[in-house]
Amino acid sequence: MGKPTGFLEFDRQLPGKVDPLTRVQNYKEFYLEFSDENINNQAARCMDCGVPFCHSGCPLGNIIPEFNEAVYQKNWEEAAEILLSTNNFPEFTGRICPAPCESACVLGINQPPVTIENIEKTIIEKAFSNGLVTPQPPKSRTGKKVAVVGSGPAGLAAAAQLNKAGHSVTVFERDDRVGGLLRYGIPDFKLGKWVIDRRTKVMEEEGIVFKTSVNVGVDFTVEQLHDEFDAVALCGGSTIPRDLPIPGREAEGIHFAMDFLKQQNKKVAGDDVPDQIRATEKHVIVIGGGDTGADCVGTSNRHGATTITQLELMPKPPAQRAESTPWPMWPMMLRTSTSHEEGCDRKWAVLTKEFTKGENGEVTGLKIAEVRWDTPKDGGRPTFVEVEGTEKVLKCDLALLAIGFVHPQKEGLVEDLGVSLDGRGNVATATSSYQTDVPGVFAAGDMRRGQSLVVWAMSEGRECAKEMDEYLTGKESVLEQKNESVIAV
Repeated sequence: MGKPTGFLEFDRQLPGKVDPLTRVQNYKEFYLEFSDENINNQAARCMDCGVPFCHSGCPLGNIIPEFNEAVYQKNWEEAAEILLSTNNFPEFTGRICPAPCESACVLGINQPPVTIENIEKTIIEKAFSNGLVTPQPPKSRTGKKVAVVGSGPAGLAAAAQLNKAGHSVTVFERDDRVGGLLRYGIPDFKLGKWVIDRRTKVMEEEGIVFKTSVNVGVDFTVEQLHDEFDAVALCGGSTIPRDLPIPGREAEGIHFAMDFLKQQNKKVAGDDVPDQIRATEKHVIVIGGGDTGADCVGTSNRHGATTITQLELMPKPPAQRAESTPWPMWPMMLRTSTSHEEGCDRKWAVLTKEFTKGENGEVTGLKIAEVRWDTPKDGGRPTFVEVEGTEKVLKCDLALLAIGFVHPQKEGLVEDLGVSLDGRGNVATATSSYQTDVPGVFAAGDMRRGQSLVVWAMSEGRECAKEMDEYLTGKESVLEQKNESVIAV
């Protein structure tokens, strides 16, 4: 531990941001430079806490106190080695992870936690700039061929690990570029796509083959998949959006969030996007209070929307950690994203009842009402009732549905493979396993566990690769075990 009193001497500090009025003029990342002295001071806040609960807070099991120590000692090479031992892509998680590790930080019991996410991002960016990230192809090949279907965070992590074990890996992506959710689900102002391109270039130089614009199950049949590969990893994600079946849903101008976000990401990439969904000079209503909804808010601000309103059915969370989610649990509390800082009217405990439409069939408004939530004394499932007399109509020219995803696409690959599904429509695997009931076919990420975080997808990809390696070689995997050095919470 480099600075035993660091947490007493230094306050939590993060990099500054470009002013909201300026940053909404483009789609660039907007965090400002952070000095080495500042990042060393932040690493010095890491405590000699005995039991580092941040380990268990991180789905990847990142070895956080150790890389904080290396950063404090300004040993960037050691810090990168420690971080990359558990995390294939810190440049992704360092930008877009909600940082459950920070919620579990011991310092967070009575002080602001250590800035783990920003330290992680700094380590990997230092590693790239110092030439420490170079292609590391395996010294030998096993002769086994593996197909990874889907190039999102789970697929990329699985591919990287399987390649490291010496298997020949081909990644199939039905979109025109690699990255899955990272590429087309997250706006460029949160994750610049050059970050993905930089990493996939390294992976290609390590021997991984990427095949884009290939829809497996359509362009590349299941029979070809079985004939050409010894094992398959299904990492296609949970892609079927949850709909809002209320009167007026058929009106023009109501779209799923991912359609809106994907089009804008393509536009930023320089593609021609005919009939692009635009929020310019419109009254935009975003239905759904999560991260995807916030991304719609940020994108609408950049389009130049007249007004933006974000609706959430659940009640407004408390400003501080709720008693129902004590440390080290992920806290139920109000979160304000950078997109909200740019301008948005947020409403909670709101029921969406009906879309209104004009003579030409376009959406003109949304009828809403306030609700009151009640939690049964026996601890049962909370219920809500509409508050009488609160019904009103909000003006709406564009409605964006950001209320989650229900399951992966079943038509095509999943049905043709014949893999079983669980009760929620996800690809089923054996208990505590990533193998489906079809020999040689595995699944990981949102396709297996349901809609979740990027960091969970990466963890699933790594763990899936370990099981696939054991399946292919018939012996204990050479890949790293997930760090389980502390008590799970």
